[in-house]
Amino acid sequence: MRKKDVPTVAQSSTETDWVSRFADEVIAESERRAPGKPVVVASGLSPSGPIHLGNLREVMTPHLVADEVRRRGYEVRHLISWDDYDRYRKVPAGVEGVDESWAEYIGRPLTSVPAPQGSPHANWAEHFRAAMVASLAELGVEYDGISQTEQYTSGVYREQVLHAMRHRADIDAVLAQYRTRKAPAKTSQKPLDEAEVEAAEGSGAAGEDDGAGSSGYFPYKPYCGGCGKDLTTVTAYDDETTELTYTCSACGFAETVRLTEFNRGKLVWKVDWPMRWAYEGVIFEPSGVDHSSPGSSFQVGGEIVGIFGGERPIGPMYAFVGISGMAKMSSSKGGVPTPGDALKIMEAPLLRWLYARRRPNQSFKIAFDQEIQRLYDEWDKLSAKVADGSVLPADAAAHSRAVRTAAGELPVTPRPLPYRTLASVADITAGHDEQTIRILSELDPANPLATLDEVRPRLDRAEYWITSQVPADARTIVRAEPDRELLDTLDDEGRESLRLLLEGLDSHWSLDGLTTLVYGVPKVMAGLEPDARPTPELKVAQRTFFALLYRLLVTRETGPRLPTLLLAVGADRVRTLLGA
Repeated sequence: MRKKDVPTVAQSSTETDWVSRFADEVIAESERRAPGKPVVVASGLSPSGPIHLGNLREVMTPHLVADEVRRRGYEVRHLISWDDYDRYRKVPAGVEGVDESWAEYIGRPLTSVPAPQGSPHANWAEHFRAAMVASLAELGVEYDGISQTEQYTSGVYREQVLHAMRHRADIDAVLAQYRTRKAPAKTSQKPLDEAEVEAAEGSGAAGEDDGAGSSGYFPYKPYCGGCGKDLTTVTAYDDETTELTYTCSACGFAETVRLTEFNRGKLVWKVDWPMRWAYEGVIFEPSGVDHSSPGSSFQVGGEIVGIFGGERPIGPMYAFVGISGMAKMSSSKGGVPTPGDALKIMEAPLLRWLYARRRPNQSFKIAFDQEIQRLYDEWDKLSAKVADGSVLPADAAAHSRAVRTAAGELPVTPRPLPYRTLASVADITAGHDEQTIRILSELDPANPLATLDEVRPRLDRAEYWITSQVPADARTIVRAEPDRELLDTLDDEGRESLRLLLEGLDSHWSLDGLTTLVYGVPKVMAGLEPDARPTPELKVAQRTFFALLYRLLVTRETGPRLPTLLLAVGADRVRTLLGA
């Protein structure tokens, strides 16, 4: 483990920042186990279908720790094992280009299953891996990818396989301790939402066959030479010759092979995982709840790893990642949202921040609904505190981990206007660039936009959110003609409030100015100064006035923030619709 002179994120935040605490442990453990060698952290992803935002925590937890270790000047390897030699378990619902005919491939390795129709990729695993690879690049995650298909079929693990077979009785003895134990029922403080349930199910590896059978215990499972499936049973094995005999229940095929030459199979999951810990020298690897309960893969692996001459890594359990606003929408499409889905509606630093600011054992939700606007407001406030130096150390560390890695800064929006404002403008203009730049330039006439590139990529994310996540009946449609019936029925107070608004339009034509104006009109109507503090009665009057403006402008009693809406509609059209 070689050290260079690179500053850490926040030396003073060690006591409150979970990433720094784990980095301390990882460095100390690496120096104890493998002094002078790179620090190794690991993740495992199964490209059995869309890799969702719950799976992303499997990557982001070790990534953030690895990045902190790099910032301290140590050499680090973050391994991502693509578990593409896992069996194809089921046909996922709602994947475009896939139908029930894919059921014939159940039991084959993921790399031996055709990709969905229309995919440019060679097989199922590559198809779903490609989307995750693109997202990780956008998120600034540096890693070494390992295809388990390549590892097994090229014979890289041959000695480990032979070792496991020689010590199968020892492995069986460990597993036997847990086969008779009944895992305690899972408890929860609250019901899981739809997204969390899917994340909790995981890849299914935790409940995988552990190699026990009527012919004895064998930790190795061949893929059939006849049909290519793993519905095989090992019936005999000779330690001296390494001859292994198996039969296939799917097609009836049977053969005897030598494991010194045979590469078409893999260790069962509960043996495969600890074997890799020992083989790669993994110091840190988190695991989900499904792998962390008593008798599960991580717990059992901690005992089996010693058979391979290794030690269990530091392995915090990570909690569920829920989704707000898209779970029901996505369930009909088969699965919860992916990192790619999230990166279409939010910038990479914001998504990184969601994972960085919560300890691994804390659950959190990623917003696809209106909550994303509040989330962006919170992010912008944090950025402002970082800029003025008033931020707390742990918050500063989370922000730093979100906006940069040891390799450098992530792309950011040069002029980060409020997301809710950009979304409102995108809603009203339907993505029309000339209208958009006109409105955004009028937000601050003293400092107008020169080009929309100043507010990208945040603008693009807000536009995509509006078009993909906001239902059509909730979109804003500005009236084409004045509502004469409503205007004609207004009382004197209503007409006077509209007159005061129209009278002040030109002198208040900016975002701040119009904010002062729309909140100030009800104050003046109540005989108060425009800057008077609101009372409960005044707030009721303001809500009534706002509802009137919305009805006259967009037919509903709610909509985008009124100052933004007025700017978007334009002064001349506002005058027309308000009866001037």
